[in-house]
Amino acid sequence: MTESGGLLPANTWPYTQILMRLALGLALGLLIGLERERRGKEAGLRTFGFIGLLGTIGGALGTPYALATLALVGLLVAILNVSSLRANLGTELTTSAAMVVTCMAGILCGRGHTIAPAAVMVSATALLAWKERLADFSMGVSEGEIRSAILLAVLAIVIYPALPEGAVGPWRLIEPRAAWVAVILIAGIGFFNYVLWKMYGTRGTELSGFFGGLINSNFTVIELVERVREVGAAYVGTAYRGIVLAIGAMTVRNAALLLILAPPALVRAFSAFALMLGVSVALVALSRRRDRSAAGQTPDIHLDMPFSLPQALKYGVLFMVLHALGALTQREFGDTGFYFVSIVGGLLSSASTVAAAAALAAQGSIPPATAGVGSVLASFTSVVFSLSFVLRSRNGGLIRQLSLSMLVIAAAGLVGLLAGQFAEPWVSSWLTNLG
Repeated sequence: MTESGGLLPANTWPYTQILMRLALGLALGLLIGLERERRGKEAGLRTFGFIGLLGTIGGALGTPYALATLALVGLLVAILNVSSLRANLGTELTTSAAMVVTCMAGILCGRGHTIAPAAVMVSATALLAWKERLADFSMGVSEGEIRSAILLAVLAIVIYPALPEGAVGPWRLIEPRAAWVAVILIAGIGFFNYVLWKMYGTRGTELSGFFGGLINSNFTVIELVERVREVGAAYVGTAYRGIVLAIGAMTVRNAALLLILAPPALVRAFSAFALMLGVSVALVALSRRRDRSAAGQTPDIHLDMPFSLPQALKYGVLFMVLHALGALTQREFGDTGFYFVSIVGGLLSSASTVAAAAALAAQGSIPPATAGVGSVLASFTSVVFSLSFVLRSRNGGLIRQLSLSMLVIAAAGLVGLLAGQFAEPWVSSWLTNLG
């Protein structure tokens, strides 16, 4: 963008436009100044309001004036810190940084920006207002947790972009980025689960199960099963509820995909998804009541690390192998084996399979009813595939509970599928009349 592109005319500033820019700069300065005033800082409401106005005027006049306003604010920061040191109060580094940020935001306002400076100032005010919470959080973070966070960032930001895009190899079956996404998801869900557990205890694991199920229920099951192996019997009830909620979230996500991409296909599958979700919620409520009556206090659970990188890598390799097998199956059977492909696709990702089925229905390649049934079959496969990971926990109690629960959920989905088949003519006729 050239210098003249963001400037107002030199001699004839439109009154409404410059007034709006000045008002935004002043409002953002007052926002952060209010927080500083409440904390009793020397630079408070009026000071930050003036800085916001000064930055806006400098930005409207052009780059030389913008740099001059930054220099003036820098001088003001120096005076503030000298005064604070003379009063034996130490330096005001946080307030000084806030003053510079306010000036920069004002300059952006003067150049005609609105969303960017507002986002910056709201974020800066939040950092100042949450001082105590952030300090408590940082003091409670261990060195291992920091290393895990850095490692997760390396997996997502450093390694992933360096991997080749698309399929590689002589048969074009292996997709390194897709496999690495599996590693990142498993590690990310584990980290998210750990954070929620530290904040909310066992309730955090249940929240993690539901939100993780919206992303990938199989990876969520893997993470919770590994926690059972790490912690032991004390984590079984919590892991059970988290896994069942992940299955319920998976049905919500798949139904939402059909609703967005191919609403007529949802007519055939709605009753199945609704019953699967309802049974999942009922099983979680029953488990909570049983655990509450069996013990008066929450079991002591200790989690050492946010996630296990070796486990994430192991399941990433497994995903890559299954992805290659799924690609071979699709090549062999083609569109004629749609239901078979839907079942196999559920092993890899029920979300991708449902999205593909909905896209085919939207294009008219397959009937909406066929897409709905295929989506339910992919969800069934995902549930059964999750059970294979549960077996790795080697915990008889968890295996028995989840085997029975998954059987009940699948049976509810089958009943819903049959009910949808009988109700489809009436529902389709009703929708046609509405249209």
